[in-house]
Amino acid sequence: MSTSGKHSPPSETGPASRSQPVGWRVRVLLLIVLVAAVATVWVTNRLLTERFTKDTRNRAEVRLALYGGNLLSELRRNAIVPQLLARDPTLIAALNSKDFSQSTQRLISFVDEIDAASLMLLDNNGRTVAATDRNRLGSSHRSEPYFVDAVRANSTVFSVIPREAGGYRFTYSRRLESGNSILGVIVAEVDLQKFERAWAGISDAVMVMDSTGTIILATESRWRGLTEEQAVQLQTPQNAIERAIRATTDWTAVPADAYLRGEAVMRTQARIPFRGWRMASFTTYESIRERVNGVLALEIMGFAILLAAAFYLLSRKTAVRMALFQRESAELRALNSRLQREIAERERVQENLAVAEQTLAQSSKLAALGEMSAAVSHELNQPLAAMKTYLAGARLLLRRHRPEEALASFGRIDDLIERMGAITRQLKSYARKGSESFSPLNMNDALASALSMMEPQLRHRQVQIAQILPDTPVYVMGDRMRIEQVMVNLLRNALDATKTVADPEVQIILAAGETATLTVRDNGRGIEDLDALFEPFYTTKTPGDGVGLGLAISSGIVSDLGGRLTARNAQNGGAVFEMQLPIHEDGMEAAE
Repeated sequence: MSTSGKHSPPSETGPASRSQPVGWRVRVLLLIVLVAAVATVWVTNRLLTERFTKDTRNRAEVRLALYGGNLLSELRRNAIVPQLLARDPTLIAALNSKDFSQSTQRLISFVDEIDAASLMLLDNNGRTVAATDRNRLGSSHRSEPYFVDAVRANSTVFSVIPREAGGYRFTYSRRLESGNSILGVIVAEVDLQKFERAWAGISDAVMVMDSTGTIILATESRWRGLTEEQAVQLQTPQNAIERAIRATTDWTAVPADAYLRGEAVMRTQARIPFRGWRMASFTTYESIRERVNGVLALEIMGFAILLAAAFYLLSRKTAVRMALFQRESAELRALNSRLQREIAERERVQENLAVAEQTLAQSSKLAALGEMSAAVSHELNQPLAAMKTYLAGARLLLRRHRPEEALASFGRIDDLIERMGAITRQLKSYARKGSESFSPLNMNDALASALSMMEPQLRHRQVQIAQILPDTPVYVMGDRMRIEQVMVNLLRNALDATKTVADPEVQIILAAGETATLTVRDNGRGIEDLDALFEPFYTTKTPGDGVGLGLAISSGIVSDLGGRLTARNAQNGGAVFEMQLPIHEDGMEAAE
């Protein structure tokens, strides 16, 4: 009989196994998003860097052209000043008369009108006789290029003179003539430093070089007087931190044109149509990097938001799954608890059922004993009556002094007593409960004992018994009392089935093959409901003749012994019961 303890709780691995494919799909999707993000950032960086670099270079060229145009306009505007002043009659008259009391004031008035940096009037000896800067009055400029070249030339002379404090002075000079004699030189200084001051407010580095390549104007004062190569190399040594910063900031730029102060720069050059001058500017990539990095930051932020949303959805899904798992776990724990209680209850019921079955089996045996008691009492009454007759005869023979015949009577009485003892012993053994331990059992002996117990009923009913038994013993492993109980139940059913038959007949066949098979066949009316035959309390007997437990108990006994009990209707009428039990090989070999 199967027990409820064999039931197993539902498996909890179902949801976990279903979540595994989702896990690797999510990992692959996240990997694809990461690769797409890296590829997008790389392509965007490359394309935007090239585009912004080109735009920055174009703006730098436009800006450099504007600077060069302003510088050229300033130079050309101041180039006409000496030519105009060289024809001024007041200045010529002052040089002729050597009266320069009004000349300085005259030059100061011209400065306000023509917006020149300064004006100087030199006599034919190179001495300053009038100047907008009164500190220069009386100073000698005889050896200065703007005086020497102006005296020799018949046109306006442009000169670049280094300053003692650094930098350069830019002057236009022209000689003043009266007839064929040279009276002096007018010098107009051009203020080009104002462009340097204007360039100082921009982020670019600007330099102006003359025809020899010498820097004459620059946003860096220390570059003046140097060549471009010297100026670019003129920088403070980099430390390790600056080199690391340079290495990390250059990755977004195209190859640099040059490095200024350790920073990659873009070089732009333009020619000034004035005495072979050139102008160059250096633009940092910082603005390019800022613009590119701004776009990259937006892209990275977008991918980060996408990943954050994905992780949020996954975490929500995981949280929902965990809540589902927790609810299922709680339900499973409650189910397991109910199953445990049900298993315990079923075990108690099973124990009670086993006790009830054993009690019912004993009750059935006692019921069978009660039914057999009438026949047994009848069987015992006959020997008792015979014993009484033999005792009276023996007493009479003893009075007549015939002791030998009296002893014969006592011998017959002893046989009767032995027969009565055998009947009572069989009843007592059948009434006992079966043991739980199994031992080898000879089916022939068990059948003989069962027939002996049923002998009074068989004789009373005058039932013809036909036996077909093997020549060798048939051994099984079991409990003799329980097997005899099954045999008695089968014989009683056969007797009950033949109550209405004129010539009752019971056939008993014991065969040994793969199993030990005991067949009990009767010639009664047969079985109406074979399906319900072995169910408890099913009976076709009249009320008072039985409760329907004999076959149910017999079927349970045979199942416990590893066999089976079957029933069928014979072709010629009547019922056939077969009890099959496993053969005990060791017992068979011992018997042989």
